[in-house]
Amino acid sequence: MEKKTAGIHHITAIVGHPQENIDFYAGILGLRLVKQTINFDDPGTYHLYFGNEGGKPGSIITFFPWADAYKGRIGDGQVGVTTYVVPVGALNFWEKRLTKFDVEYTISERFGEKYLQFDDPHGLHLEIVERESGELNPWTFGEVTKEVAIKGFGGAILFSTRPQETAATLVDVMGLEVIGSEGDYTRFKASGDIGNTIDLKMITGLRGTMGVGTVHHIAWRAKDDADHRQWQEHAMNHGQHVTEIKDRNYFNAVYFRESGEILFEIATDPPGFAHDESYETMGSQLMLPSQYERLRDSLEKSLIPIEVRKLD
Repeated sequence: MEKKTAGIHHITAIVGHPQENIDFYAGILGLRLVKQTINFDDPGTYHLYFGNEGGKPGSIITFFPWADAYKGRIGDGQVGVTTYVVPVGALNFWEKRLTKFDVEYTISERFGEKYLQFDDPHGLHLEIVERESGELNPWTFGEVTKEVAIKGFGGAILFSTRPQETAATLVDVMGLEVIGSEGDYTRFKASGDIGNTIDLKMITGLRGTMGVGTVHHIAWRAKDDADHRQWQEHAMNHGQHVTEIKDRNYFNAVYFRESGEILFEIATDPPGFAHDESYETMGSQLMLPSQYERLRDSLEKSLIPIEVRKLD
């Protein structure tokens, strides 16, 4: 059974104070808060989702925000850098916008592309690149219009404890194609229009430690529930220790830790984020899965108050 993922479904990271998180990803980067819910495994903590206007797979970054939690270290066994893609011609806008909000950045080049590289307030490594592929994001927030808005993920840079084995997993299990090597990196590509380009660092360094400012896992796309079950079997048949299917309300998920120690998830595209609130109101209120609805009053009292604020 040959399987090929379309690319990244979402990336999930650990951060600090939730309002700082919202101010950066919505207020500065202009992403839409498409869902505010809780960590299903730790209901006293938010789980916040940001993406394009519709929360399309390939645009979704999610966060577990723990105020005053311990700092992690980005390193091997993690997603090292999360890459965002913007329309061609938009990079100059983003240079000015980062400067406006005192976000320090550097400019680098990789595989013939120019990148703006910077950190979020809690230490996550991010970068922005221009590409033609991917539809425009119609979500407008502050000075971020659809002509310059982040379309979704360009991809990610992976840091592995065993790069050759991670490379084999990307090709043999996930179905990505090797399209080139440059310096310390090998580039892989999936078929999707966004979230489709993975650069794997082929040299090792310090092992990462989980905590604030680090990516918890990277999730890959499955078309639907039937395809998802095939992915579970496919990964198991390739020697991966895959979990049972977990209902995450907005998608179903399975997990495995590949040989380079990066936690992989495979997630279904449906049902998406508008099935428990309308498309127009997504992200505007705390949504709870049915098993936690009875705890709403206590959770709303204990969770840190948050709001989406225009910072322009």
